[in-house]
Amino acid sequence: MIPKLEWSALIHAAEELGHRQDLPDDLPDYDKNEEFLKKVHKALLEVEVMEGCLKCPESGREFPISRGIPNMLLNEDEA
Repeated sequence: MIPKLEWSALIHAAEELGHRQDLPDDLPDYDKNEEFLKKVHKALLEVEVMEGCLKCPESGREFPISRGIPNMLLNEDEA
């Protein structure tokens, strides 16, 4: 799974949420680095945004998150 990540996007998101936790700027050799894998696991699977929004980097459209659930439905004028 790690090779498929856009590493810079993960770092940016983790930093914005205050959960970067010493993740390196560049993806290291991770095969046998258990400490690194624990940090990535926490950033990917243990951080939950309960209130806020997701912002599309291409369109700039924001999708609200309420009680941990993002609303990604289009408005009538967007369909």
